[in-house]
Amino acid sequence: MEQISKKKKVTILGIGLWELLSYFILYSIAGFFVETIFAIVRYGVFESRQSFVYGPFCSIYGLGAIIMIIFLQYFKKNRITLFFGGFIIGSITEYLVSLIGELILHVKWWDYSNLPLNINGRICFYYSIFWGILAIFLMKAIQPQVRKFMALILRKFNLSTIRTIILVLTIFIAIDCIISAYAINMFRIRMIAINDLNVAHKDEIIELNLKLNKSKIHSFLIHYFFNDKKMIRTYPNLKQEKLDGTIVYFKDLLPDIKPYYYKFVAKDFYK
Repeated sequence: MEQISKKKKVTILGIGLWELLSYFILYSIAGFFVETIFAIVRYGVFESRQSFVYGPFCSIYGLGAIIMIIFLQYFKKNRITLFFGGFIIGSITEYLVSLIGELILHVKWWDYSNLPLNINGRICFYYSIFWGILAIFLMKAIQPQVRKFMALILRKFNLSTIRTIILVLTIFIAIDCIISAYAINMFRIRMIAINDLNVAHKDEIIELNLKLNKSKIHSFLIHYFFNDKKMIRTYPNLKQEKLDGTIVYFKDLLPDIKPYYYKFVAKDFYK
């Protein structure tokens, strides 16, 4: 880590930009596997837990990790300060990600309205405690091992090769993010128009859907890359709030499409 830090020119609160990008990629991939295993254990289904249409990345983990790594360096005095630092930083991050997703894409990624001590359904006390515990685990157990792993990589490969890989993956994720935003928005417009959902600006959305359907390029992309099955399989928990406050899960509007890749049954574990 000393070798890479000497060559860095751009830092954020003392941590190099290349280092932060590598953390984002590593933790986004790790988050994808954690969420996938969690879904199998809790719900018995192998379903998509990725943030984007392509690539095994759960970006909330990557984003949360680098934000915590940056700011928790000021809370490293002991486990108590780490807990409260994680509690606050994690909650703020989760709230902002939820808010931005709703403002830009007009969809709800999650909804904690049914849980006690929640704020606008975006964060709740239960998950804020989880963020606090995660902060301790991250800074005391995970991050030291990640730094050792990165130091090992630096000894195996030259800095130029590592930075090239990081840059390529970062560009891929950025493009994937833009494509995903387009796909989600088109899927949302399609679901609202076809199912006549009573949402804000409903008439404009229906009119826009009619115009989009006349575009051959749009129809080609939807048919081959972003069709209903692809979107439901990729985003099984995508939802929309109606004007009356009720939440509609898009997967409920397409009951013929299974919102998972595989559903485990008892016999799968006793073969």
